[in-house]
Amino acid sequence: MKRRDYLKFIGVGSISAGVFLESCKVDQKDPNLKPTTPADNNEPDIITAGREPHEIERDKQLLSETFFTADEMATIAVLADIIIPKDEVSGSATDAGVPEFIEFIVKDMPEHQTPMRGGLRWLDMECYGRFEKAFVDCSPEQRLQVVDDIAYPKKAKPEMSQGVAFFNKMRDLTATGFYTTEMGWADIGYKGNTPGTYDGVPDDVLAQYGVKELNWG
Repeated sequence: MKRRDYLKFIGVGSISAGVFLESCKVDQKDPNLKPTTPADNNEPDIITAGREPHEIERDKQLLSETFFTADEMATIAVLADIIIPKDEVSGSATDAGVPEFIEFIVKDMPEHQTPMRGGLRWLDMECYGRFEKAFVDCSPEQRLQVVDDIAYPKKAKPEMSQGVAFFNKMRDLTATGFYTTEMGWADIGYKGNTPGTYDGVPDDVLAQYGVKELNWG
C-alpha cells in the first residue's frame, strides 16, 4: 500500500498516539518517496513501474510544486526530530526524509494544509509570547517546554487546544513517514515476509506414532 493510501485508510489524526509512542523514541520501499539518507539529500523519486500515466504525471506535478516556506520546513524538521530523534538504533525523522514526506502529503491531501500551516503559526506565536523568538530560534530546553505543554492531550490546559491538535497531527505524520521507510522498519526489527524452512517432522511427533524416521523418497 502506498504511503498516501495508508494515510487515507487510517485517517490522519485518528491514529492512536499511544500506539506510536510505544515505538517512537520520545513519545518495501515506498513507491513515491524512496528511503533516503543525507547523502542523497532526501530527494524523492518517482517510480513508474505498474502505474498509470496520469498517476506518474500527477506525482511529477506535485513534486515540482512547493507548499511550505523554508522557515516552515525548518520548523517541521526540528519538531520531527524531537518526536523521533536519532539514537543508537537508527537515524532521526529527518534522516528518513520525514519533512519531505510531509511536504508531499499536504500537497497530495490538501485538507491538511490549513491545519498544518495554522499549527506552525501557532507554535511560533506561542514561542514569541514566551521567549520573544520563533520556535527554531529557541534553545532545546525552551522548545521542549512548549512541546511538553501540547504533547499530552489529557494533561494539556484548555488554552493549549489548538497546539494539541496540531501536535497530534504532526506526530501522526512523523510516525507514519518514518515507519513506512526501510529505516523505520529496521528500527522496530520488521523484516517482512521471509521464506520458511521445513526441517521434517519433529522427533516427538515421530515417537508418538512409533516412527523413527520418514522416507520421503
